[in-house]
Amino acid sequence: MNKIAEKEMIDIESMIYEIKGVQVMIDSDLAKLYNVETKRINEAVKNNPEKFPERLNFILTDAENKNYGGRRYNTRVFTEQGVYMLATILKSKIATQVTLNIMDTFVIMKRYLNNTLIEQKYINNMVLKHDEELKMLNTLFNELNGKEKINTILFDGEFYDAYSIFMDILNKANDEVIIIDNYAGKELLDILKNINKKITIVSKNIDNVLRKKYESQYNNVDFIDKNIFHDRFLIIDKNLLYSFEASFKDLGKKCFAINEMKSVELLNILLSKIYTE
Repeated sequence: MNKIAEKEMIDIESMIYEIKGVQVMIDSDLAKLYNVETKRINEAVKNNPEKFPERLNFILTDAENKNYGGRRYNTRVFTEQGVYMLATILKSKIATQVTLNIMDTFVIMKRYLNNTLIEQKYINNMVLKHDEELKMLNTLFNELNGKEKINTILFDGEFYDAYSIFMDILNKANDEVIIIDNYAGKELLDILKNINKKITIVSKNIDNVLRKKYESQYNNVDFIDKNIFHDRFLIIDKNLLYSFEASFKDLGKKCFAINEMKSVELLNILLSKIYTE
């Protein structure tokens, strides 16, 4: 493509607008390209109405005219097919050459728009994929930071981590928490007093004086006095079962494990031991 043709292509490209979702050219720009008066363009349409249905050309509204025409009379615009039809009526060497250049420009712009849409679709897909990967990484990050840990070992001195995991598990409860711990005492009650859930503590060693003082001020804990458990367990909504290898009052003092027990059968047996034996 020579420099003159390239310049013409650039000039034509700047004259193509998107109006009402359609690529069009305005009558005055076409008149400049065809080297005729604008009224000649409109006369061609008026004299050949059967060749120019509305899908090939239309008159801009008052609001649109301010942006693209600005003339006293509202501007007429032509679609790609309308431009081609106009060239068959004007019939001249310059009209033929200009029309070919216009057609080429429309093709180039369509190809550009298609490529842009493809690129945008690719970008959108990448963003969605990126979001999913971020969610996965965020889940893994939370697990590594103890926010969703359910099987872990904590070591001597990890008081905050132990407390944090314990609270995360308690916060899973919608309605009810059951704590089995023969050494439950003031430290555990201090944590539970601000939890607005139904809580049951199963223990053989709750101090009666401590229990009465707690019940005189708080009503969220029921106490069951039983001496049939050795290990510590935490039951959430009678649906999730965790075993703690340390008393809840001693979390973080020595190395211990926290494990989620997936067995529904064991959970049901444990519940029956609490409430029937």
